Amino acid sequence: MADEPQKKPHLSALVGHTNGLTKPASLAATGARAAGGGGGGGGATASSKKLVIKNFRERPKLPDNYTQDTWQKLHEAVGAIQSSISIKYNLEELYQAVENLCSYKVSATLYKQLRQVCEEHVKAQILQFREYPFVVHRNSLDSLLFLKKINKCWQDHCRQMIMIRSIFLFLDRTYVLQNSMLPSIWDMGLELFRNHIISDKQVQTKTIDGILLLIERERNGEAVDRSLLRSLLSMLSDLQQVYKESFEQRFLEETNCLYAAEGQRLMQEREVPEYLHHVNKRLEEEGDRVITYLDHSTQKPLIACVEKQLLGEHLSAILQKGLDSLLDENRISDLTQTYQLFSRVKGGQQILLQHWSEYIKNFGTTIVVNPEKDKDMVQELLDFKDKVDHIIEVCFQKNEKFINLMKESFETFINKRPNKPAELIAKYVDSKLRAGNKEATDEELERILDKIMIIFRFIHGKDVFEAFYKKDLAKRLLVGKSASVDAEKSMLSKLKHECGAAFTSKLEGMFKDMELSRDVMVQFKQYMQNQSDPGNIDLTVNILTMGYWPTYTPMEVHLNSEMIKLQEVFKTFYLGKHSGRKLQWQTTLGHAVLKAEFKEGKKEFQVSLFQTLVLLMFNEGDEFSFEEIKMATGVEDSELRRTLQSLACGKARVLIKNPKGKDVEDGDKFIFNGDFKHKLFRIKINQIQMKETVEEQVSTTERVFQDRQYQIDAAIVRIMKMRKTLGHNLLVSELYNQLKFPVKPGDLKKRIESLIDRDYMERDKDNPNQYHYVA
Repeated sequence: MADEPQKKPHLSALVGHTNGLTKPASLAATGARAAGGGGGGGGATASSKKLVIKNFRERPKLPDNYTQDTWQKLHEAVGAIQSSISIKYNLEELYQAVENLCSYKVSATLYKQLRQVCEEHVKAQILQFREYPFVVHRNSLDSLLFLKKINKCWQDHCRQMIMIRSIFLFLDRTYVLQNSMLPSIWDMGLELFRNHIISDKQVQTKTIDGILLLIERERNGEAVDRSLLRSLLSMLSDLQQVYKESFEQRFLEETNCLYAAEGQRLMQEREVPEYLHHVNKRLEEEGDRVITYLDHSTQKPLIACVEKQLLGEHLSAILQKGLDSLLDENRISDLTQTYQLFSRVKGGQQILLQHWSEYIKNFGTTIVVNPEKDKDMVQELLDFKDKVDHIIEVCFQKNEKFINLMKESFETFINKRPNKPAELIAKYVDSKLRAGNKEATDEELERILDKIMIIFRFIHGKDVFEAFYKKDLAKRLLVGKSASVDAEKSMLSKLKHECGAAFTSKLEGMFKDMELSRDVMVQFKQYMQNQSDPGNIDLTVNILTMGYWPTYTPMEVHLNSEMIKLQEVFKTFYLGKHSGRKLQWQTTLGHAVLKAEFKEGKKEFQVSLFQTLVLLMFNEGDEFSFEEIKMATGVEDSELRRTLQSLACGKARVLIKNPKGKDVEDGDKFIFNGDFKHKLFRIKINQIQMKETVEEQVSTTERVFQDRQYQIDAAIVRIMKMRKTLGHNLLVSELYNQLKFPVKPGDLKKRIESLIDRDYMERDKDNPNQYHYVA
């Protein structure tokens, strides 16, 4: 070992590895020779034999004082890092030194020494904060300076611990990792900073007060250093429970107080749209704070706090104060915002639903209940339905709850006034399907009918609709005033789909009668051509099956001889083909085309049968009194007055009334107007037939009421026949299930009494509320 080089005391003398351990260079050299020396010496022998390197039998020893010297260097390096001065030694050498010490079982001592050095340094830092003059004043800059100082201290500490850890990485990844009870070097640094700086009551209070003051200023609209806040709050989060226990709880309490007071104040000062806009703005601001500097875990309680104080506490007040006006003015964007904000709060949607329903019921009731609005009721209902549909689609995101409640609300208010809405809907459909309605194309008409069907669904008394619809349809078909057969059949198919085949069977029968009548008339014309005296009048007859069509009161009028003759010819023709049938002539819906000559020239008039009878009289004379016309025509008094009014007081005045006036009186005289002028050649004066009289309306309503009584009677008998014996309450309950129209308990009681009187059923002798069916 005479050639062994002298050991150097510094770290660079340590080289070479054996089994992951480090040994002195001199030992390494000796070992190499020993391994090669077994071949008998000389380079020639070595070249002829394989070189084999074996492990040492004994573990190499560290040089004397190596541990103490190495720690001294490491201590100096740590001190240099903490003092922010340059390190004398190479970082790689320092790392190697730590690895060497760890390899020789001095890890525990090394960790303890490192912790002690770090702890002493951190303890020394607290002095600068305790001496710092700091009082919380709202306008003072002291808090900001303190926060910057604590932030600098934290940033320096983090930087130092990263550097120290990089040198002691081997210790961190071996000894510390194997001892689960020990914190890592980084965690040790956090623990020391927390225990000796942030856990200091005075420092912690100053820090958190300062942070809260900055946040408050930002909420009041001032510009603050957000990066400083982000760094400080990140520090509190890194120091484990400090953020949750010391900061977050106070932050949420102050937020709660701030927004509670703000909500109360602004609800008094601002209108609802402005208030909701402010709430939305506040929610966005708080969301931005979470993204920018607050810990993500604070988001849920923070947003919940804002929602509770600005929305949850004022839900009813907001809706009572502003929802109706938003809906009245159709403020789509504000309604959208209302829905979105209320959906965020527990119970918000439910209370919005209630107010939504109330609004629809109240607004709809004003449309339906007021008789003065009857003329525009259906159009207003359609417009209102379009409006709420649009709001649901755009503002309420097609929420099923809002759709279903809207339907229930419509059904509630539209049936507050029994029968009238159904009647007016039927008349509205009539106005759209009647010839001369140039408002809509076929596609638009189809859309209108679809909308009408939606309103129709809400009505309970659909039999009222059917009665008026049937009456109007009959007039359109018989007087030739239907705008389109396709549109008529489309409406019929919609009703059939909605109410079933039984509802439309009579209506379909009316169309079938019209088609059969056309075929009959083709045959009748051929029949007339074979007659010796076909006559001058071209007769068209519609044969109506009695059960399909509305009931018309027969009116006997005095037809002229030529008309009577033609009636008889047709009767002979028709009964010859269909024996056993009975024909009853209905004069009220008859109409004719008359040719007339005036000084200006020839004209044609499309007139009702009653108008025809009146005008034909003026072939025999130029002037007749009201009594003379009534005697000659046989037309009923009120009908004759309407007829004369249309001829002498309307736009086309074929007759002149003397004295002048709108109403026809008993002593009035009528003179043929030879000077009559009109720009058209064919003039329609028979619109009077399409107009509904008060008598017709009353009779239709009475007929519906009568039909309902029959249906109630039939339902009672049907139920009693099946059950044989039944209590009053159960019978009434069963009737409500079976009847498709609204009915009052008192009406049902009257029908039951009527059936008892007619011996269809009887009361139990012991229990008057029990009924027995009488076979």
